[in-house]
Amino acid sequence: MRLEITLQSEKAIELPLHYNYIVQSFIYANLPSKLADKLHSEGFPYEKRSFRLFTFSRIIAKAQRDGDKLIFPSPLTLIVSSPYLDFLEGLVETLVRLQTLRLAKNEIYLDWIAVKFTPQVREEETIRMLSPMTVYSTLLTPTGGRKTYYYNPREEEFSRLIRDNLIKKYKVIYGEYRGSEEFAIEPIRVRREDEKIINYKGTWIKGWMGIYKIRGDPQLIRLGWDAGLGAKNSQGFGCFEILSEERKFRRSSVARKIPGDRRQIQRLVLTIFRL
Repeated sequence: MRLEITLQSEKAIELPLHYNYIVQSFIYANLPSKLADKLHSEGFPYEKRSFRLFTFSRIIAKAQRDGDKLIFPSPLTLIVSSPYLDFLEGLVETLVRLQTLRLAKNEIYLDWIAVKFTPQVREEETIRMLSPMTVYSTLLTPTGGRKTYYYNPREEEFSRLIRDNLIKKYKVIYGEYRGSEEFAIEPIRVRREDEKIINYKGTWIKGWMGIYKIRGDPQLIRLGWDAGLGAKNSQGFGCFEILSEERKFRRSSVARKIPGDRRQIQRLVLTIFRL
């Protein structure tokens, strides 16, 4: 399930070039405190790692670059996606309750929320990345050190690591996975400019935008739509849309913010989640 959130401001919204951490902080800041603390500190453990089980898109608005800043016109849209219903409910409750919100130094307010249920998918779909997809390995150097190697979509390991990551997420949520392990992601339109190198809290992360053909178990593809493809999803990586997906939604419900009628909207949104 995912939220399509439209945010307004009385003036242009200024953000740094690398704003993933700012958007992630905005999401955590607008969750109930106990849920935010648990998700941030514990997540959903699996073996030696932990998943947060949410992802988000790049900001959807045409920005202008001004030195080391991006200037976004109002309104702007953000997609937040997760299989974890409590996370989405908590985020919606806070967004519709607060009069004003803050995104870095910008004062903003909620204009619109669209709640989209996980679509039915086929064994082969065409997808477009809404935030970069990344997978990597930590390798030993000849001197005994470690370095991170980020794969590109044309390397064989790319599909395998995406599949393995999805299966781990599936096991965290549902337990044993008994579906097909046949899985592939094929670049359809991936250009040089689709390679994105993003600074997240001082660490440089390489990921890929673009359009891909994805083939595999539909339940894994659906999970990827909810939780993200690849690694670092909660840092703003791996969110995608299925092209022409409107025809595949079981239900798409919309709640619009009407000034002065906040309680009605809150009841409407919570009713949507319970459908």
